Amino acid sequence: MKVAEHYRAYRPRPLRREERDKVTLLFGGLTWKHERLMQAILENGGYRAKPLPEIKRVDLDIGKEFVDPGACCPTIFTAGNLARFLREKVEEEGAQNVRDRYVFVTAGACGPCRFGQYHESYERVLEGTGMRDFRLFLVDILRMEQEEGGLEITTSLTLGLLYAVFLGDILTDMEYAVRPYEVKPGETDRVLRESVELLSQKLRKRPPLNGRWRSFLWHATTSYFTEALREVRELWDEVEVDRLRVKPKVKITGEFWLQTHEGDGNYNIKRWLEAEGAEVIPPPIAVWMDYLIHMELWRMQESREFVRRYLLKKLLTKGILWLYHRTYNRLRAAMNNVPHPLPPQEELRKLANPFFDYRLAGGEGHMLIGKALFAYLHRHAHMICELSPYGCLPNTMSVGAMQGVLGKYPDLLYAPIEIKGDAEVHALSRCQMILTEAKRKAQREFEEVLDRTGLTPEKVREFEEERPHLRRATYRVPHGGCAGTAASYVLHVAKIMGRV
Repeated sequence: MKVAEHYRAYRPRPLRREERDKVTLLFGGLTWKHERLMQAILENGGYRAKPLPEIKRVDLDIGKEFVDPGACCPTIFTAGNLARFLREKVEEEGAQNVRDRYVFVTAGACGPCRFGQYHESYERVLEGTGMRDFRLFLVDILRMEQEEGGLEITTSLTLGLLYAVFLGDILTDMEYAVRPYEVKPGETDRVLRESVELLSQKLRKRPPLNGRWRSFLWHATTSYFTEALREVRELWDEVEVDRLRVKPKVKITGEFWLQTHEGDGNYNIKRWLEAEGAEVIPPPIAVWMDYLIHMELWRMQESREFVRRYLLKKLLTKGILWLYHRTYNRLRAAMNNVPHPLPPQEELRKLANPFFDYRLAGGEGHMLIGKALFAYLHRHAHMICELSPYGCLPNTMSVGAMQGVLGKYPDLLYAPIEIKGDAEVHALSRCQMILTEAKRKAQREFEEVLDRTGLTPEKVREFEEERPHLRRATYRVPHGGCAGTAASYVLHVAKIMGRV
């Protein structure tokens, strides 16, 4: 007779302090740049750390062995990625060695979508691979200090990881702004790799800091990271670009994992768009964290009569937001402000409000509507590409609400792409139809600027010959009210020449 077993909630064995020099922390889910820089900060904090392997198409098939195939593809891909790593390591080192030498650290949170359930998917992987005793720790992304099973998250470590995210965002923005216009193919990727390694070395040598307030004050006032970026800027100064190439700008939005990812998990759509002749505007991770802090502020404001010391807490939260943006802008300034600033959250909320209430939290909530309208109304992009996982509730609401937006702004080019992980041709063909119109829009804009200024591409090139600094990757071209880089550049040259 089979005896029924009661459900036992997963609880990992603690990570003891004396194990830290023998146990490797595994993590993942971001771009290789962010992960490499975060690895350096973790090593600076006394941990051994290693990102999970790059996501591959095979991870989708492996993930379906353990996770409900109706789940969204980020869940399946990440679960399969962890399972593939465990299987390979068990074969190389043995099951017990893997249990003792590795732990997996991931973000934990509540929500109406898969993000609040990631850990359960990972638990299914551990059960399915016979690794129930493998250690998996959840950390709260909104808490400065915490301890989970012996994993000590200090103020110094948290702020270091935040800087790693900021630096990763800055480099990613540079990468996508430069690569479509590079004169020498491959130069951007080479300089990017050198930049990541240079910053990784700097982060590993970050001064040791003890004490919550000492660490906070140092990170709030230091020029350590901006000085490191100035060294990086010297590398990018050597990259020559041709900004007269007419390319449509495509703003990427969508579910956090899919819009951040660079690889098979989203059909490598960013590189595909570049190959199709577009310039991609990638979403900084810092925008999402900015959104989370603002959500806490707005909730507090709505229930202020029930919040003890409301004015003090409101002032403190606003001070944190001011410091957050100041820090990001200081890093941007070190790269001559070529990377985009963070969009104003209050404006995103106001733009989205007629179509999507900000209280409908989950995923990126109202930001998907707000960012699309912000890019359209301020002419930052010719086209919006929203990446949605199959069956994602928050994104389904967003795509539905965007129909109301399109009714009011019919010339907004919007490509909602539902990604299952194994329907690449269908997804990319839908995107390509909208991209074709975006190309026409970019070309019309460029020709209108030429007519308005009386310039020709040949005259601009003659002007460049006497001013070679204009062709540097780190030369900042002001926005000027045009979405396209080529149109903005011609307008900028015309202003220098005194034509407008």
